[in-house]
Amino acid sequence: MTDPVFALVLIVSAVASLLAVRLFKTLDSNLDVWMTPLVAGVASGVLLRLIGIASPYAIAIVLTLAVLYVRLTGHESEPIDGMLLGAACGATAAIALVIHSETECRVVAECLLAGAVAGYGTTFAAFHVTDRLRQLLIDAATAVAAIGVAYIPHFIRDDRASAMAAVILVPLIALVTVFQQWPDVRAELSHEAALGFVKDTDIRRTAHPLLRLGSGGWADRRAHREFVRLANKIALRKRQQRNRPDDIARLYQVEIIKLRMQIQEMSRIDRDVGTASNSAKVRSDTTAHSK
Repeated sequence: MTDPVFALVLIVSAVASLLAVRLFKTLDSNLDVWMTPLVAGVASGVLLRLIGIASPYAIAIVLTLAVLYVRLTGHESEPIDGMLLGAACGATAAIALVIHSETECRVVAECLLAGAVAGYGTTFAAFHVTDRLRQLLIDAATAVAAIGVAYIPHFIRDDRASAMAAVILVPLIALVTVFQQWPDVRAELSHEAALGFVKDTDIRRTAHPLLRLGSGGWADRRAHREFVRLANKIALRKRQQRNRPDDIARLYQVEIIKLRMQIQEMSRIDRDVGTASNSAKVRSDTTAHSK
């Protein structure tokens, strides 16, 4: 397989793996969130091709600007989601750059790594920092970090190996982070349970990355997945609410209240369905015995 074909295969594999990891993390199958970074990535690649500069520093700077645009116009996310979306931006940017390139696989690695770092850094600034000046400083530091990371493949002799490593590394980091975060999510949901919004039995099977994939004892597995998604969103919003200005914190609180009402209603419906199912089973057994 020639390097250009191999590079395109890696790009497709990277986008597919990023989609899969974010679905595993959020249980959100809505693809709308991907449109902005994917389109921004294509535009970035075309821009770099038109100006004729495809060096690591140019790739990193353009992708940092692209993910800043994604942060401002796309869906709100936390840093690890920003990393996934930034890597997707880098993957689609590489499409235009691998054409007629002498280092196709190296370009893929540069774009993926630079996009991932830029996505993480810029989202971190928006997620954890409220002061606008500090956000700008972090964004500038992110661009510098993205440039440095983009140069790493230059020190690896095997371009194919560096590209494959980048395709594997970014989703793997996201997966590890999901498992590292679940105790924090469990703690947030335990607080919700103490307030009476979540049942104690739902905490572990809602917070654990693997247990939440099942039905969780619910009558409808799809309803349970939606419950998990909303409950995890509550945990996310509670983390975002801390150390925010009062006006922004109130907005988050309003959303949290709405989400609480939704999951309470879902729990009530599931209990009613379970009760009705058990009653029907008892009546069926009673009828069978009477006959």
